[in-house]
Amino acid sequence: MSVYSVKRKGWRYDFTLKGIRYTETWFKTKKEANKAEAEKRKEVLNPVPQVKTQTDMGFLELVNRRLDHLKEYCSEQHYTDHIYYARRWCSFWKEIKCDDISVEMVQSFLLKRKRDVSAITANKELRLLRSLFNFGVKAPRNLFSNNPTVGIEFFPVEKKEKYIPSKEDVIKVIALAEPSVQDYLWTITCTMGRMSEINRLKWSDVNLNGKYLVLYTRKKKGGHLTPRRIPLNKKLFDILSQRYKDRDKNKPWIFWHRYWSRKTGEWVEGPYKDRKKIMTTLCNKADVRYFRYHALRHFGASILDHDNVPIGTVQRILGHENRLTTEIYLHSIGEGERVAVDCLDRSFE
Repeated sequence: MSVYSVKRKGWRYDFTLKGIRYTETWFKTKKEANKAEAEKRKEVLNPVPQVKTQTDMGFLELVNRRLDHLKEYCSEQHYTDHIYYARRWCSFWKEIKCDDISVEMVQSFLLKRKRDVSAITANKELRLLRSLFNFGVKAPRNLFSNNPTVGIEFFPVEKKEKYIPSKEDVIKVIALAEPSVQDYLWTITCTMGRMSEINRLKWSDVNLNGKYLVLYTRKKKGGHLTPRRIPLNKKLFDILSQRYKDRDKNKPWIFWHRYWSRKTGEWVEGPYKDRKKIMTTLCNKADVRYFRYHALRHFGASILDHDNVPIGTVQRILGHENRLTTEIYLHSIGEGERVAVDCLDRSFE
């Protein structure tokens, strides 16, 4: 009996078809239960074929969704970098559906970027475009089916040794800066922090009694804001102690400025952002080869390596997850390399 009643609950149907059990409960009348059972049997015996709908979306919409995602999950610098490149991509493809963008179209764009700028720039745009299309193609989004960057190879590049300023040049440049900028540059140098990490620093991140500060980075898998402790050397302890005494108690940031906002049309007070012109001006004044803030991370890491600080310690200070990334920052010639080449001298004796 596939339809029956249960006292004080109601009617139900319960049957097995093609080895699968089907049941539904608590109809008010037997007639309703019989009707529901018949409809279910018909549905099982005559299934409606599922028609897969082809999905697609405009390239401009894909870019906007990707930027919204980056804004929520990545650093502000990473987000603004993508805006810069996305504007160029949209000048070519904003009216086109993603599935209509072909491998040939992407390859042609990259070849032009290689000719107009460099192979390094073209390769960077390939990486970013690949991430963009993967964002739309992969589950759970499945917004369209085509990733036109698949199979495109990176251009060969001529890798050069990264320029790291000498100790003399670093000191010369910092000495020519105004006092607040000197403090900023010494903080980057002594912590080997990323510029975004130093800009983000608040007084709540500094423990003068424990002689350490906490830097936060989003350069981790998943975009999580991850902390790491950096001990304060004497130089940085003295700088931050003095700034703490002179601080504006209404401002939470260690380094902040007042600037005119084009968006709001008014003066705004906030933490430092990308202060691009400072290093150009200071390097010109000091008559040294131009370097930017990030070179100070390489500079500090090389000093530690030269003094035989273990690479694991350097890795933790720099905030790298991968040891191979840290090795890129070590530009000094270690004692092991010197001992190795000295073997050649002995072989010629």
